[in-house]
Amino acid sequence: MTTNKAQPQKSGRLTLPGEAIWLFALVLMAFSVCMTVTAGLGVSMIVCPAYLVSEKISWLTFGQAEYVLQGMLFIGLCFAIRRFKPVYLSAFLSCLIYGFVLDLFQKYIPLFNAAKTPPESLHIAARIALLIGGMVLTSLSVALFFKAYLYPQVYDFFVKAIVTRYHLREGRTKTLFDLSFLALSLVLSFALFGALKGIGWGTLAMTAANGALIGLFSKGFDKVFAAKPLFPKFARLFEI
Repeated sequence: MTTNKAQPQKSGRLTLPGEAIWLFALVLMAFSVCMTVTAGLGVSMIVCPAYLVSEKISWLTFGQAEYVLQGMLFIGLCFAIRRFKPVYLSAFLSCLIYGFVLDLFQKYIPLFNAAKTPPESLHIAARIALLIGGMVLTSLSVALFFKAYLYPQVYDFFVKAIVTRYHLREGRTKTLFDLSFLALSLVLSFALFGALKGIGWGTLAMTAANGALIGLFSKGFDKVFAAKPLFPKFARLFEI
C-alpha cells in the first residue's frame, strides 16, 4: 500500500513526490518573477523578452507574451535536440499554468500590480530586497524543476533537454542560456523602445549568479531530499 506522505529513506533523505515538486516550482517561479518586476531594477534576462513585448503591446499581458515566445522557443528546441515526442508538448502546458499564475499574481496582489504600486513608490531598500529575494527564489525554482520528471516551462525544459541529450553540466549550460537571452533582451529593448528598458544592474546580477545558485540549490536538495514519482509508469513517458 502506497502513501503520499514523505518517508525517510535508508540514506536519511526524505522522499518527496515529483509531481508536488513540479507544481510548487511553477508557482514559485511566477511569484519570484513578480518580485523582480516590482523591484524595477531589471528583470531576469529569461523573462525580459516577454516583458518587453507585453510592455509594447498594451493588450497583451505578461503571461500571454510568455505563451508566444515560449512557443517559438519550443520549436527551436526540437531542432536543437533533433527529436520530438508528443509528450514534449507538456512543457507548453507548464508554460500555460505559469503564465496564468503570473497574471493572477499581478492582477490580485497590490504589491505586484504596477498600476497600484509603481516601483519608484517603494523605498530603495525594499526594491533591493525584492530583487535579491526574487533572484534567489528563481534559482531555487529552476533547481527544483530539474528534480521533477514532469517538464518545466519551455525555458527550463530547453536547458533540461539539452543537458540530458548531450550530457552537459547544468549550471554551465544554464549560464550560457541566460547570456543568450540577455543579448536578445538588449536587441529587443532598443528595437522596441530605442533605449534600455527592463534591463538594469539587477539583470546583470541575475545573469552572473543564476547558474551558480542553481548548482548550490541542486546539491543542497540532493543532500536532504529525493524526488520520487507517485506514478512511475506515467513518469517513464517523460524520458527525454
